[in-house]
Amino acid sequence: MVDLKTAENALKDAYLVAICNQLNTKTNPLFAKIKQSSADVYGKQIIKVAPVGLNGGIGAGSETGLLPTANENNYAQFKTTLKNLYGTIELSDKVIRASSASNNFINILNAEMEGLLEASKFNLGRMLYGDGSGKLATVSSFEGNEATVDSVKNLIEGMVVDVYTGKSVNKSGLRIAYVDRENKKISFTTTVSGILESDEIYVQGSRENEITGLGALFNTSSETLYGLTRATNKWLNPYVSNTSQEINDAVLQTAVDFLEENTGSTIDFITCSGDVKRAYQEYLSYYRRNVDVTELEGGYKAITFNGIPLVSDRFIPEGTLYMLDTKKFTLHQLCDWEWIQGESGNILRQKPGYPAYTATLVKYADLICDQPNGQAKFTNIKSTITNPFSKS
Repeated sequence: MVDLKTAENALKDAYLVAICNQLNTKTNPLFAKIKQSSADVYGKQIIKVAPVGLNGGIGAGSETGLLPTANENNYAQFKTTLKNLYGTIELSDKVIRASSASNNFINILNAEMEGLLEASKFNLGRMLYGDGSGKLATVSSFEGNEATVDSVKNLIEGMVVDVYTGKSVNKSGLRIAYVDRENKKISFTTTVSGILESDEIYVQGSRENEITGLGALFNTSSETLYGLTRATNKWLNPYVSNTSQEINDAVLQTAVDFLEENTGSTIDFITCSGDVKRAYQEYLSYYRRNVDVTELEGGYKAITFNGIPLVSDRFIPEGTLYMLDTKKFTLHQLCDWEWIQGESGNILRQKPGYPAYTATLVKYADLICDQPNGQAKFTNIKSTITNPFSKS
């Protein structure tokens, strides 16, 4: 007989380890490569000391002269708050009681957990490239329960969103029924009115609460990063190129060399939008170059540039490419994924006022890059390249 205790034990013992492994290694290739650590977590904050430049106590001198004056390492103190990452499943009391055969219950629970995993991986992957604001898109027009938006990359059917007018909530808890990716339109499961041009769309309850992703790192127009002012700490500013250009080995090598020579970073990961990856493959094809393939953590496969893996990601805007030294990134966390437990240690709790039980997965974490100026971003990369052998 299946009961709440059986469900509790299944969630604790049979699912949690698998969930942690799936979310930490199967979210996307970049997330799988970033190390995770509970170091530098103090209460609700992450306080991390990062070295800046070199030790000053070096020099050359005469045989009888003074030795170099000792000068300690330069350090900067990064500060950020732990972000609260949640995922919730719901099982009705009727489903639990009706699934008296254990196989039926396991099938139902498997389906719920698969749905939670897919939603969580989508959200984590999106946040990794976001700026922490949680913004998904901006409305350009609204008519007949359909919103036309500037981008649908961060939107998917089933997602629950809030719509803001300025800093105020206009609509909350709207569920997306359909995403028209060709025309950049979304519709909702319920009839909606009053959404305005320039309204902004966010994941439910997530506005300004998401992890500090690459969008924040490369947003050089923002005044601060990790609690430090960019204007007085210029080493916080990464390498950014907005020049419209075709992708080729020389462009990539120029950035690799610049970062290595000027910051000491070693680029070990390249990630880009799908159109940029296709353009690079086109370039390799034109020049009859061998396409080397490597296998990454998590079982992902990637083509390479001079031994550096190059992958595409669905959440990167078109024409964009990142070159990263992933050893400089850490996801600082209070703990790995855990179930929220009640006072009696129960995971499944009745939803107040409803004949249903919910369980919530949680992780408290944020992402920090120790060396922001050792990372690079290119935008406006052309989606096609000029055929060097064309006779036209």
